[in-house]
Amino acid sequence: METVKGTVNLRWTGARMMLGTDSRGAAIPIGYNREADPPWNAVKPSDLLLLAAASCSAYDVVEILEKQREPLLGLDVQCTGEQITAQPYNFITVHLKYIVKGPVTPQKVERAIQLSEEKYCSVLATLRAGVELSSEYEIIE
Repeated sequence: METVKGTVNLRWTGARMMLGTDSRGAAIPIGYNREADPPWNAVKPSDLLLLAAASCSAYDVVEILEKQREPLLGLDVQCTGEQITAQPYNFITVHLKYIVKGPVTPQKVERAIQLSEEKYCSVLATLRAGVELSSEYEIIE
């Protein structure tokens, strides 16, 4: 099996703030700083997991529909995760709702989502082992 390695970096910047940098150099603030004046929040680490799931799948769905020359005008993905209330607060469910904009063919949308969720999205493939995954879609013309 051939593999590819990815490396991200995380730097603690003080209080509960971190700066994450992806393998291509893009940065994202993570955490919170209650001591700052005014206090401020950045992205929660657990929300990053949901964003990773949503964006990984959305990327696939857009690419598949574009290759099929579907008239896709927009795509929003709402990703909801349910976590247990005791440490380590692991996710037990992840639900994706795809809101597809444009006069697209419903069967092609269903197939694009299915292909992403079952074949192409590495994040969902990783989560599948321990998390109940579900999805739905809505088309807005």
